[in-house]
Amino acid sequence: MVRDGLYYGVALSTTGVLVSYLSQPWFGLPLFILAAFCLYFFRDPDRQIPGGPVAVAPADGKIVAVRPEGVSGQRVSIFLNIFDVHVNRTPIGGTITRVQYQKGRFLVASKELASIANEQNTVEVEGNGTRVVFKQIAGLIARRIVCNKKPGDKVSTGDRIGLIKFGSRVDVVFGPEWDLVVSEGMRVAAGSTVLARRNDVERPGDVSAHVSTLEPVACRG
Repeated sequence: MVRDGLYYGVALSTTGVLVSYLSQPWFGLPLFILAAFCLYFFRDPDRQIPGGPVAVAPADGKIVAVRPEGVSGQRVSIFLNIFDVHVNRTPIGGTITRVQYQKGRFLVASKELASIANEQNTVEVEGNGTRVVFKQIAGLIARRIVCNKKPGDKVSTGDRIGLIKFGSRVDVVFGPEWDLVVSEGMRVAAGSTVLARRNDVERPGDVSAHVSTLEPVACRG
């Protein structure tokens, strides 16, 4: 569990006890319910990280957009509702080369305009000959973006990098060296769902496939 969840849970529970003591027991019930929700919201389950030349989802949620980005890039947008895990993870391993915060609005995060208009934090990761950019984007309810990485930090695929509190959106931008394997409407899990695969890196299985297609050569005595 994220430490913030314990802080919120303890504070709300303590206030609930105080309100119940000073008034009626059921008056503190809403605070106990909020405390339980905070403990649930800030959960941080372990994930099975896939290997190979892949990029994983940086957030839990539903894919609300798959769009061209720039000249040859592709963008995948993931919307997180308040019941999703809000811990964010890096899509690929490598070095953090940029962390840039941008002030903005707090539009509903599922809307396309949120990608450019809302408050957001852009993180760029470079490694193994590729670069992936992803954005932590605040939503209507989310009012705080947390990123605990800085430029120069080394990360592995699926490492935790921060979170967005109470409903949000995460955009991931891939270059032409990536083939997307997801589509709009799919639900994904941070760190374990593969979003894209490299098309310029030979996977182990490809070698045997190439060998098996070679024409047999007759031996001459």
